[in-house]
Amino acid sequence: MKRISFILLFLIALISCNREHAFSPEARHNLVFDSLAVTWDEAIPLGNGELGALIWNHNGHLRFSLDRSDLWDLRPIAYLEKKEFNFNWVYQKWAEDDYGIVQEFFDRGAYSNSIAPSKIPGAALEFSFPGVKDPVHVELDLRTAVCHVSWANGVELESFIKADSPEGWFRLTGLSEDPEIELVPPQYRKVGEDNQADEVTGQDLRRLGYKQGLVEKSNNKITYHQVGWGGFYYDVAVVWEKKGKTLTGSWSVTSSISTAKGLPTAGEIVQQGNYYGALRLHEKWWREFYDHSGIRIPDPVLEKQWYLEQYKFGSAARSNTPPISLQAVWTADNGRMPPWKGDFHHDLNTQLSYWPAYSSNHLDLEIGFLNWLWSIKPVAEQYTQSYFGVEGLNVPGVTTLTGHPMGGWIQYSCGPTVSAWLGQHFYLHWRYSMDTSFLKNRAYPWISGTATFLENFSVKDENGVRKLPLSSSPEIFNNSRRAWFSQTTNFDLGLIRFAFSKAAEMANVLGKEKEAAHWKEVLGEWPGYSVDSSGLNFAPGVPYQFSHRHFSHLLAWHPLGLIDWSRGAGDQQIIKNTLATLEKYGPDWWTGYSYSWLGNLYARAFMGNKAARALRDFAQCFCLPNSFHVNGDQTRSGKSKFTYRPFTLEGNFAFAAGVQEMLIQSHTGIIRVFPAIPDDWVDCSFNDLRAEGAFIVSAEYKNSRVTRVKIRAEKGGICRLADPAHPDEVIEYRMKPGESKVWKNPF
Repeated sequence: MKRISFILLFLIALISCNREHAFSPEARHNLVFDSLAVTWDEAIPLGNGELGALIWNHNGHLRFSLDRSDLWDLRPIAYLEKKEFNFNWVYQKWAEDDYGIVQEFFDRGAYSNSIAPSKIPGAALEFSFPGVKDPVHVELDLRTAVCHVSWANGVELESFIKADSPEGWFRLTGLSEDPEIELVPPQYRKVGEDNQADEVTGQDLRRLGYKQGLVEKSNNKITYHQVGWGGFYYDVAVVWEKKGKTLTGSWSVTSSISTAKGLPTAGEIVQQGNYYGALRLHEKWWREFYDHSGIRIPDPVLEKQWYLEQYKFGSAARSNTPPISLQAVWTADNGRMPPWKGDFHHDLNTQLSYWPAYSSNHLDLEIGFLNWLWSIKPVAEQYTQSYFGVEGLNVPGVTTLTGHPMGGWIQYSCGPTVSAWLGQHFYLHWRYSMDTSFLKNRAYPWISGTATFLENFSVKDENGVRKLPLSSSPEIFNNSRRAWFSQTTNFDLGLIRFAFSKAAEMANVLGKEKEAAHWKEVLGEWPGYSVDSSGLNFAPGVPYQFSHRHFSHLLAWHPLGLIDWSRGAGDQQIIKNTLATLEKYGPDWWTGYSYSWLGNLYARAFMGNKAARALRDFAQCFCLPNSFHVNGDQTRSGKSKFTYRPFTLEGNFAFAAGVQEMLIQSHTGIIRVFPAIPDDWVDCSFNDLRAEGAFIVSAEYKNSRVTRVKIRAEKGGICRLADPAHPDEVIEYRMKPGESKVWKNPF
């Protein structure tokens, strides 16, 4: 019996070691420090898309900053309820050169000077015990999503947020005495302060005007109930049990939004379950998450950062939670509102955050973004009618949790092509999944609604050529009157041409020939892109002549793929000239996400050396030690004149997408493996990356050549692979659902 058991265990281990997607992160990818961070934005991050925690040292206490994705102050903005809130008024003031009133109305009045609507923080959990100030080892194990902290006196912490339910867990061992445990609420009122919120300025939380919530403590349980604006409330609860030198506990945060759906309260959640049972299910979820895809590349900086981004994506995205906002589930814990209110910015932030989901084979989490967009569609349609005065679909560029507009720089906060860029995610989900039901019921309705709006909102000149009444290119010329263009910008034009071309493509697939013909006809009424010897311009007569963070004028090239290297010499020259111009004017006013985006641009141009360099600059210069992207150059080494540190996530996830673009591309309908790797990458590989057409691809590159490619068809169909041995030739496989094909190097 023992011999049989040993053989079975050996076979299981052998199978496990040889399974093709055994590419989980390893110890070298972990976050490892010899002390806890002393600021919230450098803390160890834990999350599950619903709950988040940051583990750090706050004034000598072990602190967990607790967060939840639906903690929002949703009070309406008085400015945006006025009759002036419409495009015709904006256009009139722009035409009259009376633009200051527009800035006052939308930016300063509606956004900058209004404390809410906004994402709000949860609370903090603090532990005090002898030696807590001096940990000797801090490690985030990416493979298990568990934080470990050790102290010199033998105390050890293990903590995680259960991957599939709103439960946070902690376990302290080696305690010589009972620790002090406190639940610290955000300070909405100072002790002894009455109703003085109006006297507080800036981004202080006290401007929200809440009555301080109630904290109640018993022997082994603490609860906190906080009432916000308009009857919204949230609850935080923590319970623990100490046996000998070990203390085990759990915490949760719930809101009136979640309990209104019949879900349990925080107090009910923490009373059930057990630590090891929760840990077992938690680790199982993360094993399955990493089974979706993995990479091995010889650049340790890029490889580690990629796995850190995969970890953060797995911590911030779920199918049934709000999408990734500016800081996701890691809201600032500093007594202030989060940067840019922690809201949903759709001028690149939400879009870039989901770029890596497709080829990394995480459609199961990316769908949460689309589910949320679909849920706010009625709000967006109402906004489209009231603000633009026409039928169709457009989403505010800066939105609350419920999809309502928040104001801001109006060129993008109320821009006319927001839904078109969001629509690319509906298109990509269909192309990467080949889900015909999704195409029929979600993707085409979204894109066709967007195309309907753009057709209704645009105007024709005397030659029948269409244009937008006003156009912009975020964030060119910031919020000035100059930021509006009388001619359609390349940014808007790329999105417009994308919307109509994909509406026609989808309609054809669905057998809607008349609709397809109509969309194609309208597409033909729009002009071509503004291009000169410098490459792609912002707009006709406005070339790129200064360093700028937002490559909005390049959307038609990337991410939309309407201009592409594969289209021949003409597009290749545009791409070369555009990159040369970006390099000429340099990175003075770039931010971290600019480098991430640049890495993607170089990869699309098959420039592997430059792609790797741009992505390495991002990882080494624009991220804090815990890997959070903070916009400015933290090394002050000349990578940017921005040296500030507001934390946002889009640069992190765009980085991951850039690495994946170096390893696999399929946006042309042809799968290319290792299309943009650096010259010095002699050996690398990846497993189970996803390509358009719902093909799952694994590939090996050894001794500077591709040696093996395996393709599995999820839905079947014709798979086109650029021959790795002869890249100018294409191999076609006719594949059935579930069928696999293997290409091996014949030389």
